[in-house]
Amino acid sequence: MMLTDSDDLQDQLIIEVDKNQSPLRIDSFLNNRIKNVSRTRIQQGIRAGAITVDGKNIKPNFKIAPLQTIRVIVPRHEAIDILPEDLDLDVVYEDDFLLVVNKPAGMVVHPGLGNPRHTLLNAVAFHLNIDPRDPPEASQDLERMGLVHRIDKETSGLLVIAKTEYALSHLAKQFYDHTSSREYLALVWGEPVPDKGTVDLPIGRHPRFRQLFSAFPERDQGKHAVTHYEVVEKLYYVSLIRCRLETGRTHQIRVHMQYLGHPVFHDERYGGDRIVKGTVHTKYKQFVDNLFKDFPQHALHAKSLGFVHPESGKWMQFDSELPVEFEVILNKWRKYTSQKKLTGHGPE
Repeated sequence: MMLTDSDDLQDQLIIEVDKNQSPLRIDSFLNNRIKNVSRTRIQQGIRAGAITVDGKNIKPNFKIAPLQTIRVIVPRHEAIDILPEDLDLDVVYEDDFLLVVNKPAGMVVHPGLGNPRHTLLNAVAFHLNIDPRDPPEASQDLERMGLVHRIDKETSGLLVIAKTEYALSHLAKQFYDHTSSREYLALVWGEPVPDKGTVDLPIGRHPRFRQLFSAFPERDQGKHAVTHYEVVEKLYYVSLIRCRLETGRTHQIRVHMQYLGHPVFHDERYGGDRIVKGTVHTKYKQFVDNLFKDFPQHALHAKSLGFVHPESGKWMQFDSELPVEFEVILNKWRKYTSQKKLTGHGPE
């Protein structure tokens, strides 16, 4: 059994059936082979197309045969013992199967070390009336909340959360196979050349600083990562760019743009919290320092999200506006550069 993984919240298992395997229903076979995955969840994964045999969709009563290859996309289930908290939650869309929310910058998605409370999932648990302290009979049908992907704490924007096992498996397959659509807007230092391009470089843990990630141009380390970018607006010192993710690695846009020499504005981890374009002329430095004070997060926003609805089969497309504070910073850069052009002085 071979495991491959994505930094979105799903893994892929490749299972080669033994040559001496007797015929057995695939749900029973997988229930014995995969730990902590219920038979119901396996059946929903089969229904969603997240489990295939020799590249073909099958039914739960399918009987495996020797030497077949089974592919399983396994969502990493979030624990249901997340305590609900009545926090502001910007719900963009909701039905019986999924929830799309617009996360503000500064909010952690999932409880973890150093962030046990006040996260997005605490707010979602409250919204869905999920409380691990309730008796089982009070949980109704909403026993799980399935997080399919994450965005960084200081990144704002759109996230989809599954509300059923089937929806979770269906969405997990789309994200793993890169058939979903995700676009970000980022304010980066300088002007990328060319205006439109693709960064195809593996990303992995930094060899020295384990909390950081790094691009590996030698391709001998890291995981496959592809980011497509396009310059939307040039402001000489900075540029507004659109990024489309083909893969979903941790810090992918931030690492790829740093590699190109255009880190995301005010990205403290990847060199965007210092002047990269322009000089340290006093007035210019003061202007940038004031922007940093007014804009404590990095300038990255998950603007659009698209996927096939698990039940209807229709394409769902969502778009969000830039946060007000992001727009304010962008307008200040526009004003600053336009004043430079009017006075006829070159940039410092």
